[in-house]
Amino acid sequence: MTFPLKGDDVSHSVAPTPLPDPYWVAFSPAVASLIGIELNADRMPMDSSWLDVLAGNTLQTAKYQFSSPIASAYSGHQFGVWAGQLGDGRAILLGQIANMEIQLKGAGKTRYSRMGDGRAVLRSSIREFLCSEAMHALGIPTTRALSVVGSKELVRRETMETAAVCTRLAPSFLRVGHFEHYASAQDIERLQELANALISEHYPDCANETDPYLALYKSICSRNAELVAQWQAVGFCHGVLNSDNISVLGLTIDYGPFGFLDGFQIDHICNHSDQAGRYAYHRQPQIMHWNMACLASAFLPLMELTYSGEESQALLQNALGELPKKFAQKWQSLFRAKLGLTKNLDDDIFLIERLLQAMHDSRVDFTHFFRSLSKIKCQDSIENISLRNLFIDRKQIDLWFSDYLKRLNIEGIDDSERSVKMNQINPKYVLRNHLAQHAITMAQSDDFSEVKRLLEILSSPYDEQNQYDLYASPPPSDLDPVEVSCSS
Repeated sequence: MTFPLKGDDVSHSVAPTPLPDPYWVAFSPAVASLIGIELNADRMPMDSSWLDVLAGNTLQTAKYQFSSPIASAYSGHQFGVWAGQLGDGRAILLGQIANMEIQLKGAGKTRYSRMGDGRAVLRSSIREFLCSEAMHALGIPTTRALSVVGSKELVRRETMETAAVCTRLAPSFLRVGHFEHYASAQDIERLQELANALISEHYPDCANETDPYLALYKSICSRNAELVAQWQAVGFCHGVLNSDNISVLGLTIDYGPFGFLDGFQIDHICNHSDQAGRYAYHRQPQIMHWNMACLASAFLPLMELTYSGEESQALLQNALGELPKKFAQKWQSLFRAKLGLTKNLDDDIFLIERLLQAMHDSRVDFTHFFRSLSKIKCQDSIENISLRNLFIDRKQIDLWFSDYLKRLNIEGIDDSERSVKMNQINPKYVLRNHLAQHAITMAQSDDFSEVKRLLEILSSPYDEQNQYDLYASPPPSDLDPVEVSCSS
């Protein structure tokens, strides 16, 4: 589905700005296979013209011609404040292959760049490339990343950095902000066109409902409620959940100042620019609810085509009220599975909450702890559980492990069987900030081997990969934390 609306008021044709002397930084063979790019022995495109296409220097390969690249307008709320018209300020949609839209991020100025230069930097492009593919391997809905193309062209951020273009793919890049854009302009015709196209292409079941628009709204809410529950379950912080960064397909989109938790801190803030903590880890479900309320406001004119204003508001409010329940159901299911629990008992939620509080109090590494939990056996004595040494309050955690062992015995599942299942939901490898930064530092010296290695490791996050055990370890205690902001 390419951008469904036509007209100069909704998008504009724009040619990418050529990137001088481009070179490959990273390339995903798995994503290439989605759109039929043939690879050579080095797992790079056999057609060398792909380098120039993905750098924004040409629109034609031996097999494809991208004749009408565009950038689209959207609006949105940023940090809780209405920002008005925004748009694809540095993203250019080339076209579509095999039901996947192909977008260049960092390919130069568009009409919506405002004061920006339309470029992306190598640092942020590598982070988005690696995290997109890491999230997909974790089983979390996301945009995909095909490549990073670099150049020695300099762009200014806090310092001078080299430019890069990240190519990303999705069935659609439509956002909550697209609906907000037309609703704020009171352009009901465009709003209806957008909703109809979304139903036709991505939510066909809604077409058969009594009220397709209400069904569409409920479906978007449901997908995003489950998405944020999946983020919480792997310790992922998005960092900038503005309404224009929320996909109406329920995809993780717009990787910027994201981060995976190391030592668990329930109020962790991964975005250095987020001084008030609006997008902290524990607030992500609340903020997603807030964004779906923004979408409800944008859907109100669609509902009023059938119902009165009061009826429309009531229907949307009731639908929005279901979101916390959807989130809670998914969150509870995921955390039960992380603990190896298959039965739903009333005390399970208290057991989970007690553990998270203890982990927060002692800053226990999130990924390492849950992965290691699968090694516990039902008949273990508490004194032999080495994980207890990670906690400051030994009495508190010993009581928790005592209750946990009792709960495992209620399950009646063989230890080895439970261990296998737990290791299928608790990853061994995530894209920790210090790993990404090491790969970036090497790439800035023209050594891209670590980017390639991380892609390989993160593509199988649930496998042991014993040769890469070091990549599963928490960051060294003397390592300065990596600060990430919206600047790139």
